[in-house]
Amino acid sequence: MKVVFLCGGVGKRMFPVTQDKFLLDFLGKPLVQHQVELAQQAGLQDFVMVGNPANMGSLERAVGGVPGIRAEFAVQESATGMAGALQCAAQYLDGQVLLVSPDDVLSGLAYSSILSEACVDAASCCILGYRVTEYFPGGYLEVDSRGYLKHIVEKPAPGEEPGDLVNIVVHLHNEAAILLDYLAAVDTDRDDVYERALDKMLKDGHKIKVVPYVDFWAPLKYPWHIFKVMEHYLDIAEPYISPSAHISDRALIDGKVILAENARVLENAVVRGPAYIGPGSVIGNNALVRDYSHIGASSVVGYCTEVKHSYIGRNCWFHSNYVGDSIIESDCSFGSGAVTANFRLDEQKVCVEVDGISVDTGYDKLGAMLGQGCRLGIHASLMPGVRVGCHSLVGPRVCLHSDLAPGKKALPVSRYRVLDNDADLTPDKRQELRRRLDPCPPTRHSRLSDHPSRVRRQGAELDD
Repeated sequence: MKVVFLCGGVGKRMFPVTQDKFLLDFLGKPLVQHQVELAQQAGLQDFVMVGNPANMGSLERAVGGVPGIRAEFAVQESATGMAGALQCAAQYLDGQVLLVSPDDVLSGLAYSSILSEACVDAASCCILGYRVTEYFPGGYLEVDSRGYLKHIVEKPAPGEEPGDLVNIVVHLHNEAAILLDYLAAVDTDRDDVYERALDKMLKDGHKIKVVPYVDFWAPLKYPWHIFKVMEHYLDIAEPYISPSAHISDRALIDGKVILAENARVLENAVVRGPAYIGPGSVIGNNALVRDYSHIGASSVVGYCTEVKHSYIGRNCWFHSNYVGDSIIESDCSFGSGAVTANFRLDEQKVCVEVDGISVDTGYDKLGAMLGQGCRLGIHASLMPGVRVGCHSLVGPRVCLHSDLAPGKKALPVSRYRVLDNDADLTPDKRQELRRRLDPCPPTRHSRLSDHPSRVRRQGAELDD
């Protein structure tokens, strides 16, 4: 069986995150490597990785770090969806194929469930379905009383969902050639060729079994979804302190903490897990890292900085900052006193505008989201849910209330003037202020030297 990882798409709703979702680093490994290793644990060894021209090199390096597998690579030249990805990889597909989206983070139960069902059911295809309790912007499944698929509704509007069963892209097809024939026969300009092909298969009498999945699921659709993935990997990881890590005798490590190679925790710093500190990163004096925080490699959480429930990329620098419930991509730096606000004064959920539509993030605590290479000046403030595009700059003292596009500057407007100094400064005022600070001059009877009897009594008491 070939496992086809669909890595050729572009995350249009992940702004300001520019890194491909499957290449985001978790616990020192790209997400796709975690995903391949999970499939490998289920006994799967043959992989076909479909990427695009921009990410193929990174994809090859990531998968090359997994021993014991066989991997082939196909380039999807344009964003033509799942159907285009499969057609680009057609030369590698034969017999059973398992299609996987690496943007859906699952547990090993996903693989064991669908592999077990495929062994006992004669359906042409088995797909995973997950029951949701609130609207999800994805495909919905209509099933009959026996659990067979009737119809896929791709991204219905809120309130128009046919049910509560969401399509998860872990799809097992028993014969790749049949699927490829149906894909080639679809005529549409929309990005739903794969879904239409499945519908045509159903009409022609092919059975598609929906396999219920009830374990962990974290889809990566929006940048704040990174939190759930981060929490998942921290939850399933074991605490670990690398032999090359350095922890000051006056630092505190509390709870499940992972310190990677050459990480350093300096005097009076506190790292309270679950937390991950990447290779070569420094947690400076009096810094606090807590509550599901993930610090990437070669980053510096400097003096008196607090990082709470945040995802920090590689090579980021902080000094006397508060970073709460935020997502900071690589190569960002915060000037002293810069902060991310993470809680609305009206205590309501934080909403973010995506493509002109206000999206409820589901979080009442959500800080800022910064793309790669951003800079914040001293005492800059970012309001809850604000997104800053890559390589942008927020100037000193700026309070940013709305999103900032990539490559832009938000600078403060100067409100002061420079004039000649005509103030007449004399020493009299300063002397008067100093006189007020001095204690009242002692009176004649307030000094011990004026009361020798008192001195003697004290001396006698001391002698006793």
